Amino acid sequence: MSVTKKIRAAVVGYGNIGKYALDALNAAEDFEIAGVVRRATNDQPAELAAYQVVDSIDKLDNVDVAILCSPTRAIKEIAQDILKKGINTVDSFDVHSQIVDLKNTLDPIAKTHKGVSIVAAGWDPGSDSIIRTLMLAMAPKGITYTNFGPGMSMGHSVAAKSIAGVSDALSITVPLGTGIHRRLVYIELEAGADFATVERRLKADDYFASDETHVKQVDSIDSLKDMGHGVHMTHKGVSGATQNQLFEYTMRINNPALTSQFLVSAARATMKLAAGAYTVIEVAPIHFLQGDRDQLISRLV
Repeated sequence: MSVTKKIRAAVVGYGNIGKYALDALNAAEDFEIAGVVRRATNDQPAELAAYQVVDSIDKLDNVDVAILCSPTRAIKEIAQDILKKGINTVDSFDVHSQIVDLKNTLDPIAKTHKGVSIVAAGWDPGSDSIIRTLMLAMAPKGITYTNFGPGMSMGHSVAAKSIAGVSDALSITVPLGTGIHRRLVYIELEAGADFATVERRLKADDYFASDETHVKQVDSIDSLKDMGHGVHMTHKGVSGATQNQLFEYTMRINNPALTSQFLVSAARATMKLAAGAYTVIEVAPIHFLQGDRDQLISRLV
């Protein structure tokens, strides 16, 4: 009886996404956890006692794929370093306008070192990107509106927290319709920080500069946190010469849980692709799934 080798995955970064990535890996029969890479190896949470926790992926054995759970602005450098070691990578990079640049940067490195990188593989960009692609295939002419929330944006919250003078932050996305959003950003200030200065810096940040943004100072971010989020996507367009085709897609989610689950699915897909860097819309959907190919086709087609 043949035994299929499990995919050895390392979780790089241990914030909200990293915690849920471990859950998703433990639930996946075709994976095993090689370890967790984080800066603070001396301050180890009790839930990590069962895993090897290191400060460098070099200290882990036989890693097939690294699930990058680090902030978006750190992804390019981390992915380049890990790909050069011949280890596949997946990430949830979320700045839509910079995805092509990231892919084009990582592609030659992945090919040189015979690795695979799937970029922007969260839920948006990520799984939602596939839905938008299918809508366009069904009605090539028309407009797609993606309305997020209301809910917590992890990327925007991390960006707000990185502003000088901010000790913690929560960014809530409020949909106004037709793809337009309002950002409500709640911040805890560091001692001595000036609110007006922090507000000005935050609104000028790339994550917030193009949206209506309101900043409010609070005493406790923890008392406000709810990781729920969602999306309502609509596409109204034309199929051939037929007008008024309308498609809708809606979901309500735990943000980091879905991001982490799709990252694990993308990690599986890296084992089935030729060397190079990809976005999720360039990957055959069946590659994200565990199981016999013919059985999956019979079940899903």
